[in-house]
Amino acid sequence: MQNLKFWQVDAFTAKPFKGNPAAVFILDEPLEDKLMLNIAKEMNLSETAFLVLNPDSNPYLRWFTPMFEIDLCGHATLATAHVCFSEYFSSLNEITFDTKYAGPLKVVKNDDYMTMDFPSRPGKVIRFNDVPNFVYKALSNINPIFVKQSRDLMLVYENEETILNMAPDFNALMKYDGFIIVTAKTKNTEFDFISRFFCASDGIQEDPVTGSAHSTLAPYWSEQLGKLVMSAYQASERGGVLYLKMNDDRVEISGNAVTIFEGEMVI
Repeated sequence: MQNLKFWQVDAFTAKPFKGNPAAVFILDEPLEDKLMLNIAKEMNLSETAFLVLNPDSNPYLRWFTPMFEIDLCGHATLATAHVCFSEYFSSLNEITFDTKYAGPLKVVKNDDYMTMDFPSRPGKVIRFNDVPNFVYKALSNINPIFVKQSRDLMLVYENEETILNMAPDFNALMKYDGFIIVTAKTKNTEFDFISRFFCASDGIQEDPVTGSAHSTLAPYWSEQLGKLVMSAYQASERGGVLYLKMNDDRVEISGNAVTIFEGEMVI
């Protein structure tokens, strides 16, 4: 029998029940991949983080959706850092996680928020017709003005109202095997741009706040706006705020997090 301590944390928000919830398991020993996937299915959140504490090296971080292990996750990294700073390493203001796919990820804590050092993933421009037409139709009767492909498909729209009013046909989007970012410049003077993130084939239809998507959003909007420092709003039902800074081939992604509950899973 195993007793596994975990926390559920809302990331990219300072208010409970906003932002993006992630489960965080802190482990002394690694778990089998199959068990981690089953736990992620049980938690039924967009991502569950598993952090193995290593006395002689950086903690080792992995992330699982309810369907598979993912290569990079922002909100669950922020949530994990929040748990580490508040529960394990309260005297520290900086921590570096080793990861399986994304290399070392550093998180720095200051008085206002935590800042993650993530890779920039600008992707490449693709033709409009390279994307199946049913994807556009499932999102809106208005077509995007620009299309780019990184890990995620990024669709840029002329007006933020298109993003805000989207009511996707998720049954149709199930046929598209990939993640979709939709984004537009915003009239809201608090932010530079807004986005939403759809992942119908991943068991979670819409991700509330997606830090890793901003590895693609930030370099695009930095070039478009001529700004290195930006603020962004992910316009899901829960909503979330991200503060961004371009640093060559890296993106600093900052935000807050709040613990909702902690518990113990008995297996």
